Amino acid sequence: MSLRPGIIPSRRTTSRRLVGIFLAITLLTGCQPGSTTTAAPSPTGPAAPASATPAPATPTPGTATAPGLTAPQRLTTLAATITAAPGDHTTDLPYTYLHTQSWARATNHIRRLDLRQWRHQKTGSGREITRRLPDLPGLRHQPTPTDVNAFADAPAHQTRHSQGLAPYLPEPLPTDPTVLAAALAPPALAHETAYPRLLANGIVALATHQYLTQQDRAATLRILATIPGIRYEGENRDPAGRTGLTFTVTADHSTCTLTFNPTTGELLAAQETITQGRPGLMSAVLILHRGHTTTDNQPPPNHVT
Repeated sequence: MSLRPGIIPSRRTTSRRLVGIFLAITLLTGCQPGSTTTAAPSPTGPAAPASATPAPATPTPGTATAPGLTAPQRLTTLAATITAAPGDHTTDLPYTYLHTQSWARATNHIRRLDLRQWRHQKTGSGREITRRLPDLPGLRHQPTPTDVNAFADAPAHQTRHSQGLAPYLPEPLPTDPTVLAAALAPPALAHETAYPRLLANGIVALATHQYLTQQDRAATLRILATIPGIRYEGENRDPAGRTGLTFTVTADHSTCTLTFNPTTGELLAAQETITQGRPGLMSAVLILHRGHTTTDNQPPPNHVT
């Protein structure tokens, strides 16, 4: 039997109904209780384009880029060797900060959204700034550097939340990859053809909704290593110009592509395309920056992924 769920399990329902991850991202702003929205220039200025990360150094034995490794071996090696990211040293600050850009299928067009979110880790209050580009007709569009840079000129809309902003999964996350995997995709569906797709997209949803520590990132990489048929696609640049290690998961007429920072193991970009029914882009996301701040007025000082 082939299961045809949505792209990821919802974080808000105990029945774990499956919903579209990037549709959830698109609808996130203005859907939280206790929120107020204004259309005004952001105090932080335009949404700055992401800076390109230099290509990683020449691979050496024992690294995830060493020749001859299988995709699972590369992922487990990466999990064992990743280093701390700047945000790992500021987890004691009250706000988490995430800056994403997303492309989401909506009927017969693609919606494009830039989202910056400050979430108070204890109260669920915070602030969001969104910028939208005009919808694109059709479903064949692929995110481009032109898209990434165009968001800086789009009008900014600010929403303040008195409560209701929540992580995708309760924190702290489980340290056991098996337990974390069960929270991302129901184990009862493990024999369904869609399960690899659910698990891959669950990892993407997790990374796009909350800050992942070095330990969390290692756990998600080890989960990916267990997905049957996962493939390594080499080192590639994402639309923001950053070089990372790319892996693909193909299942249920869908291909999920994930690109990781080869040093810190942070998810840089993800995309899902489908080949049946109405083929084309299902969703895509760039995680341009993540970290922690003292207030919700400014991004972290290390505003480079």
